[in-house]
Amino acid sequence: MVVPPPARPPSVTKFLKPYVLKMHFTNKFVSAQVIHTPTATVASSASSQEKALRGSMESTRDVAAAAKIGKLLAERLLLKNIPAVAVHLKREQKYHGKVKAVVDSVKDAGVKLL
Repeated sequence: MVVPPPARPPSVTKFLKPYVLKMHFTNKFVSAQVIHTPTATVASSASSQEKALRGSMESTRDVAAAAKIGKLLAERLLLKNIPAVAVHLKREQKYHGKVKAVVDSVKDAGVKLL
């Protein structure tokens, strides 16, 4: 006779932040995406590699480009009814420069930070 395992509460997913903002910077481009942690899918993203944005930007890698990416990402989040995100910084990322530009422009556009 096989005994089923005891019923367990939902695993770690109830303790995770539902939406997490992650940023990636290269020598040429800036990209940011918001990930829905329970399903591990991308809820929304913005990048300076997009053809529609390249024409309107002077540079695709500086602080001004990072601020524009943050504003665009915030607009896309609000269209999808995502009111708040948590910010995830990599170990080498500090709240300075491009990272600060992305986070501040997301916050200024109306998305709350957790």
